[in-house]
Parts: sequence; structure tokens; C-alpha cells
Amino acid sequence: MSDGGFSLTEAISIALGGMIGGGIYAVLGVVTQITGAATWFAFVLAGIVALSAAYSYIGLNELVADQDGQGGGSVTFVQSFTGNSDIAGMVGWTLLVGYIGSMAMYAFAFGEFAVALPLVPAAVAGLPLRPIISALAVAGFVGLNLLGTRATGSTENVLVSVKVVILVALGIGGVLYAVTISTEPVQFGTDQFTTVSPIMAAAISFVAFQGWQLLFYDQESMDDPLDQIPTAIYIAIPVAVFIYVVVAVATFALAPLALQAHPHTALTEAASTIAGVVGLAAVGGVVLSVSALFSTGSAINATLFSAGYFAKGMLSDDLLPDRVGDSSVSGVPSRTLLLLGLVTVVFTIYGSLEAITSFASLAFIVVFGSMSALAFSRRDSDQIHPVPPAVGVVGTIGFFILMFYHLYVAERGTFYAVLLIAVAIQQ
Repeated sequence: MSDGGFSLTEAISIALGGMIGGGIYAVLGVVTQITGAATWFAFVLAGIVALSAAYSYIGLNELVADQDGQGGGSVTFVQSFTGNSDIAGMVGWTLLVGYIGSMAMYAFAFGEFAVALPLVPAAVAGLPLRPIISALAVAGFVGLNLLGTRATGSTENVLVSVKVVILVALGIGGVLYAVTISTEPVQFGTDQFTTVSPIMAAAISFVAFQGWQLLFYDQESMDDPLDQIPTAIYIAIPVAVFIYVVVAVATFALAPLALQAHPHTALTEAASTIAGVVGLAAVGGVVLSVSALFSTGSAINATLFSAGYFAKGMLSDDLLPDRVGDSSVSGVPSRTLLLLGLVTVVFTIYGSLEAITSFASLAFIVVFGSMSALAFSRRDSDQIHPVPPAVGVVGTIGFFILMFYHLYVAERGTFYAVLLIAVAIQQ
């Protein structure tokens, strides 16, 4: 880290790590079950909408900085441009719910990949081990955050680099294997392009593209946030899309049966197939599983840290009740971290990965769509061109409609939970 704060490289690491840190491991199987070989296309669609929303965030951030001398995030944007604290509070609550859903999703995937390891049983004394491991993972990272533990910028660079190398190796190696060794043709699911399934899958995968906006809450730690944030985001999102695409194509080509039988950990079988070329199939599966544990774990930790500070900011603005925590303390209030961890544990124990992923994606669809609409309303300013925010608005509206339909048809319990939470947020 430089003396003044995060460098551009570290900003890119934060944005990219926030997306690939756990997203691909958690959402790939869920998305593939919806749109099959066209999963890669769903990731492209989600990436386009996320990039449009990111443009809106960047434009709004520059406008706020021109007014107040410093940038902000979703809640700040609403307060600055509407002056309505009630709407700002609703946006803040929705974003906080999205963070909790994301952590529950990462914890669920953490547990799934843990029990996929050779020596770890699926159950102990008749009790499924996955929920227990997921809950312990959340509890462990709550404890680390209570101790004030967080990776430095330079450490984050190394961690993200390792995760990127493993996933790119899996994706490119898998595609090469499918093209040169496999007797089955590589499928791209082009027959799905004329259906709504890739769009619905893109909506469900949207949570995998939300990590870039964590940069807006780290602006005080950057040397030149108004310059670094746009560059970091415009590099990180396309790189994440590329990684998701090659991994999706490779996994569908190498592990189609695994995607049907145990979709949440099919990446492990794909890695085993590639490593099997040199007689290291078991090693390849273990390396991928360990990488997944590391990635989803670090994603829980990073999201909990950011969500805690985000909640503290809401406490300072009187957008959360005082019983949630004391905003006057140094760092994140302990009570806030404990509450975030407790709700996350409940979600990850009692929810299915499909329901949790859909729930979290819906929260970010609402927030990112709102910010795109807010940016579009400011299209007369020099900082904002109307086309990207318009794409963000149209895309998130389409995602929202299809997501609600999917929840009503396939996840009725989650559908009613979303309605109840939406009513609670407005109170």
C-alpha cells in the first residue's frame, strides 16, 4: 500500500476480489440449471447491466464530490439528489439485506465445498454437516472482525491474484481440453438466445457482479478516488465477465452430469477432469475445493467488514435504530457485527442456495436500478451520458420482473419472504 492509501492496483484487487471472491463458486450451478449451455451468455448480460449501473454510480459520485468535496455511496446519492431521508433509508436497508444475502450465499457455498473434500463426511451422527460448517464459517469471520482483522491492500493483491490464476487456468484449460481431447462438441446454448431463460439466469446471477460498489465505501483510503474508482471498475467488471464466461463454458463441457447431480460443486469435477490428463485428477479436485473455501471465506470476511461499516454509517445518519449498535465507537460496533452474523447464519442454515442467491440478487437489482434511474435523471450534467443509465434501468426492470416470476413459480417461500421484508423496510 502506498503512503497515501490504496493504489490503483489495490483498488482493482478490491473490486475484482469482491466479484470473483465467491460469486462463481456460489452461482454457477444455480444459473446452469436454468439456462444450461447458455450460462456464459447469462453472465455477459448480467455484466452489461452491472457495467451500466457502475457508470451511473461513477457519474453520481463525481456530482456529489463537486457539491460536497467528497464522494459517497447509494444512500449518500439519494440524500444529495432527493433530500428524502425515507427513500435513503429504504435504499440503505435494501442494500444491507443484499449484503446479508451475499454472505449467506458465500457461507452456503463454503459448506458445500468443505463436504466435497475427500476426508470430510456429509453428515455426522445423522446431522448434515454443510449447515454446521456454514454457520461456523460465519461465526469465525465475525470473530475476526471483532478483533479488527482485515487483509492489507498488498495482501489483497496476492489473494486475488491466486484466485484469478486458478479460475483462469480452469476455464482456459477446460476449453482447450474440450476442443482438443474431448470427443463431445463444445456447446454454447445458442438455441436459448431466443428464450427468456438466459435473461432470467442473468437476473439470478446478478449478485455475482455487485462487489465493485464496495470501492465507494473505501474512498477515504484511496490516493485519488475520483480517478482510481472508474479505472478500477472498468477493468474489474470485464475481467470478471471473462473469467465467468470461460469457467462456465469449460464446466458445462467437462462436467455436464455433475451439473445435474450436484451442481453446487461441479467445478470440482471439471478441475479433476483437466488434472486427470497428467494423472492428478484427485489433486485437481482438492486444489479447486480448497480454492473455493479460500475464496468464499475471504468473500464472507470482506463483505462483513464493508457491511459493518455501511451499517455504522446508517446508524450515524439515524437510518437504523440505536439498538443495532453505537455509531460513536471506533471501528464497527460489536453489536452490529453480531447481529449481521446472526441473521446471516439463519439465512444460510434454513435457506436453499437457489433461494439465497435469488434473494440477494433481487436486492442488488433494486438498488442498482434505482441508482441508474437517479443517474438518468441527471443526464443533463457533463458527467453523465444518458445511454448507460438507460441500459441500467431497462436491464434491472427486466431482471426484476423475471426474478419475481421465478421466485413465485420456483421459490414460493422466498417470494413471500421478499414481500414481507419489502413491507418491513418501508415502515
